[in-house]
Amino acid sequence: MYEMKKAFKNVAIIGKYNASEMRDSILEMCTFLASEQVTVFLETATASHCNLSGFATLGMDEIGEKVDLAVVLGGDGTMLSVARKLADSHIPLIGVNQGRVGFLTDINSANMLDDMRHLLAGDYTTEERILLNATVFRDGQQIMTGRAMNDVVINKAGMSRLIELEVNIDGQFVHRQRSDGLILATPTGTTAYALSAGGPILHPTLDAITLVPICPHTLSNRPIAIHSNSKVEITLVHGDDAGVHLDGHLQLALLAGDQLLVQRDEKTVSLLHPIGHSHYDMLRQKLNWG
Repeated sequence: MYEMKKAFKNVAIIGKYNASEMRDSILEMCTFLASEQVTVFLETATASHCNLSGFATLGMDEIGEKVDLAVVLGGDGTMLSVARKLADSHIPLIGVNQGRVGFLTDINSANMLDDMRHLLAGDYTTEERILLNATVFRDGQQIMTGRAMNDVVINKAGMSRLIELEVNIDGQFVHRQRSDGLILATPTGTTAYALSAGGPILHPTLDAITLVPICPHTLSNRPIAIHSNSKVEITLVHGDDAGVHLDGHLQLALLAGDQLLVQRDEKTVSLLHPIGHSHYDMLRQKLNWG
């Protein structure tokens, strides 16, 4: 983590989709920023869902070209979606927590204006978070590619039988495993699904990826952490209804013989935090540590 100073003049406000109850918070943020002589742009869907007018609007495909900061009001799911969509533009993101837990949206809505005042004055730190790129090949042909900020998951659906996977890392055979699936998580994603599956928590700035098996048939099959520059190749050896998910969203149903290549994406996501933000304080509060 390192501190940087920058004046933000054009700011986009993006709210949780289909959440009209957030209208008051979004309007409060827009009004505050305008009073600070900041040019405010409302994301088009946010303005529509919250029935807000009086501010210029931009589509998600325009935000990266016309603003130098995006403020995201919602939960971690909203932040994940926005981060993936704006990754190519690499504009910094600020998260205001309107959800339940909020590992990514660390500014409390009750204090958001005070925190924003400090952030606009340059009192903030920035973190670079890695993304994963996932590509699926079938019969040697690429049939899907996408990004994930939390995790790439290959797993079975419903109550079907275990699936069998072959895992290779940087061209070296690691193992075959029979399980409910496998989670490949960024450090950001180690506090999400991977944590529930028994994986370790990594500091968000580590250059690492974790591989966390989901209910493996062999109990000695444990989570491992590898360098983020590694290339992980997973072959679906057997599975009646396996699929690949990116950040919790089903992308593709898989067939036996399909190969999933997961590696670090060339883009990163910049998250801004108020001065004094502590990853360990956040973990203690969110996970109810003593």
